[in-house]
Amino acid sequence: MPELHHREAGEAGNPAVLLVHGYPESSYMWRDILPALAAAGYHALAPDLPGYGDSPADPPGTWERHVEALERFRTQHGLEDVALVVHDWGGLIGLRWACDHPEAIAALVISDTGFFADGKWRGPGEILRTEGQGEQFVHGVDRDGFAQMLGAVSTGITPDAVDEYFKAFGDEDRRNGQLELYRSGDFEKLEPYEGKLARLGVPTLMLWGSDDFAAPVAGAHRFEGEIPGSEVVVLDGTGHFVVEDAPDRYAEALVRFLRTARPGTAR
Repeated sequence: MPELHHREAGEAGNPAVLLVHGYPESSYMWRDILPALAAAGYHALAPDLPGYGDSPADPPGTWERHVEALERFRTQHGLEDVALVVHDWGGLIGLRWACDHPEAIAALVISDTGFFADGKWRGPGEILRTEGQGEQFVHGVDRDGFAQMLGAVSTGITPDAVDEYFKAFGDEDRRNGQLELYRSGDFEKLEPYEGKLARLGVPTLMLWGSDDFAAPVAGAHRFEGEIPGSEVVVLDGTGHFVVEDAPDRYAEALVRFLRTARPGTAR
């Protein structure tokens, strides 16, 4: 099984922060967040999930395989007591991993995702799960069309970011992996996880885009209702790709929360 490519900032031995990207992004989405975490005294690591960024595909690209890949990454890097930061599909993958490995989790930051057994796919997710339509999309889209799609929903995705994220379409295994991920994404698989986030008993922040079309702010408040003591911060004027739209504000809110969640552990 190939080792995951990752981006890293800060000194090993400092409190660890593990950042998990969503679809169709890669660790590049955290490019402005990693140095801010390092400057605040944290050791931040952001893997490229299999088939995204510079990590090779590792078929089949299912939800379960991504959870396993995240645990391999964690053990390879000796990470313990991590603050887990997740976005979009990184939430479905990362939160499932966190519930399976509660001993590894010190804090949660959840952005623009869901983790509910009664969830429903819509928009691009529904297309990717539909036989024929999904194949037409992943095998038919080119870089220009991809750039137009991302530009329509985010003010912050640069041409460099488009190039990085289009790596997910770099070969047949990567393109098929997108279909495998979405078609394995049956929300009823989360039924055994109901209540488990609350039982982690760790400080939790929902850090959300105000105008998210894919995971509306109502989801953040649903998490808040299910996780005692958690809080919600909504960044005005941002959408689903909240980290891209407002990296400075996102980093500021993240560092502020981590200092409160883990007092005395970082400068």
